[in-house]
Amino acid sequence: MHAPVLVLKDSLKRESGSKVHHANIQASKAVADIIRTTLGPRSMLKMLLDAQGGIVVTNDGNAILRELDIAHPAAKSMIELSRTQDEEVGDGTTSVIVLAGEMLHVAEAFIEKNYHPTVICRAYNKALEDALAVLDKIAMDIDVKDRTAMLGLVKSCIGTKFTSQFGDLIADLAIDATTIVGVDLGQGLREVDIKKYIKVEKVPGGQLEDSKVLKGVMFNKDVVAPGKMRRKIVNPRIILLDCPLEYKKGENQTNAELVKEEDWGILLKMEEEYIENICAQIIKFKPDLVITEKGLSDLACHYLSKAGISAIRRLRKTDNNRIAKACGAVIVNRPDELQESDVGTGAGLFEVKKIGDEFFAFIVDCKEPKACTVLLRGASKDLLNEVERNLQDAMSVARNIIKNPKLVPGGGATELTVSATLKQKSSSVEGIEKWPYEAAALAFEAIPRTLAQNCGVNVIRTMTALQGKHANGENAWTGIDGNTGEITDMKERKIWDVYNVKAQTFKTAIEASCMLLRIDDIVSGIKKKQAPGAGPTKPQIETEADADNEQILPE
Repeated sequence: MHAPVLVLKDSLKRESGSKVHHANIQASKAVADIIRTTLGPRSMLKMLLDAQGGIVVTNDGNAILRELDIAHPAAKSMIELSRTQDEEVGDGTTSVIVLAGEMLHVAEAFIEKNYHPTVICRAYNKALEDALAVLDKIAMDIDVKDRTAMLGLVKSCIGTKFTSQFGDLIADLAIDATTIVGVDLGQGLREVDIKKYIKVEKVPGGQLEDSKVLKGVMFNKDVVAPGKMRRKIVNPRIILLDCPLEYKKGENQTNAELVKEEDWGILLKMEEEYIENICAQIIKFKPDLVITEKGLSDLACHYLSKAGISAIRRLRKTDNNRIAKACGAVIVNRPDELQESDVGTGAGLFEVKKIGDEFFAFIVDCKEPKACTVLLRGASKDLLNEVERNLQDAMSVARNIIKNPKLVPGGGATELTVSATLKQKSSSVEGIEKWPYEAAALAFEAIPRTLAQNCGVNVIRTMTALQGKHANGENAWTGIDGNTGEITDMKERKIWDVYNVKAQTFKTAIEASCMLLRIDDIVSGIKKKQAPGAGPTKPQIETEADADNEQILPE
C-alpha cells in the first residue's frame, strides 16, 4: 500500500511515495508530447493564443512552452529546461525536452520494480560522462574564418526552422551580425554579446529579401526640429550625452520672492544664460549631431540649429550604448566635462529616412563598428516575429561556433553513435546499475525516432536499419535526412550540429531527469479559497483514487 495523500489545515497538501514519481514522469511526458512534433525540418507549426489575445505561429520549442500555463510543478520545471537551453546556447530547445521526457519514461519501469532513484541517477550520470566522451571523439574542428563552412553549419542548424525556405538569407544575416560585434579576448578567444550589441528592428512592409545588416545603428527617432536641422550628414562628428539640455528644476518645491519687477527678467535671463552656456560648451567641439537620453528645451534647440547642429532627444539608454560602440564616441554625463576624445568620428553617414509612415534615423557605414542593427522587412507582424526568433537562434549558433569551433553530425547520428557506444559499454558496468545505464542508452534513440516520425517514413524499419549500421561501428556520421527520411551520410548532406549545443542538451536533459526522479514528496502550501462565512475545515484524508483523478495539464 502506497503512502496516502494527506491534506492538513486545508492549506498544506502533501503527496509522497512512488505515486509522486509516477505523477512527475507523466507530467514530463505530457510536456514532451506537446512539442514532439516540432522537431526536425519537416515539423509541424503550432498556433498559440498569448495572454494579450494575439496569436503566435511558431515551431520553436521555447516559444511554445513559454506561452503554456501549467499548474503541475514537475511540468513547470520541464518548461524551465527549455528556457535555460535557450539562454545558454540558443538552440536545441525542443531536443532537450524530448530527451528529458524519454529519460524519465525509461526510468518509470525501474521505479515500478522498486529500484531506488539514487541508483538510477548514478547510472544516468555515468551514462552522461560516457556520452560526452563519445561527443569529444566524433567532434570535428572547423575554421571560423571559412565563410562557406560557417554558412553551411548555420544553415543546417536552422534548417528545422520556418525560415529555412528562404535559403541562405537568415544564415547570412546571422554570420554578418555576429562577425561585426565579436570582440577578441586574447588567447584565440572571442566574445559575442548578442543581447547588448545586436538590435533587431522589425519594420512591416517590403519583402523579406530586403532585410540587411547595417554597419552601424538605426533607431525610431527624427531630429528635434525637422525644418531647421539637417537630415543627412556625411562623416558626422557625433556627441552623445546622458544629461538634459534644459534648465534644471529643483528637486523639491522652491519658492522665490521677487521684490522688484526687474528681478523677474533677471530670473528668466539666468535660465537662458544657463542653457546658452551649456550649448556653447557643446558647440565649441563643432559637432554635427548631438544625441541625448534626456530632454532638450526649445531654446537649446534654437542655439544648436543656429550653429548647424542636428539634435535628437529622449533616446533609449541601450540605443545610446550601441551608437557609442558603433561610432567610437563616449557617453558624457556633463557638458562641461566634454573632451575631443569623446566625439565620435567613426560613422560614415547620418541620415533620417521615412519607412512606411515612421521616421528612422540611420548612423551607418561606420569604421570598425562593434555594434550593429539587423533590419528585418516582411509582409506581416507574425511573419516578422517568427523570422526574429529564427534569427536569434541562428545568431546563437554562430556565436557558439565562434566560441568553440567544433562540429558533430546532425540528423540523429550523434545520438545513435552515443546510444550504440553506451550499449556496448553497459556489459562492463557492474551491479544493479547496469540496467538503468542500458535504458539511458536506449533513451538517446528518442531524437532520431522522433525525426523519422515527423518525416512520415516507416519508423520501425528506419530505426532498425540505423541501429544495424551503428552497432557494427562502420560510420558514426550515418543519420536521417530530415527532409526526405532517407538514411544517409551526414557529412555528404552537410547536416551538422554545434558541439556546444549537443553537449548542453545532454547535460541539461540528464541532470534534470535525475533531479525529478529524486523528488519523493510534493508539499503544496497554497490556500484554497473558502466561501465567505465558512468556518475552519477539518483535516481530511484523501485516498489514492482521489490523487489519480487530479489533472496534470489543463484541458
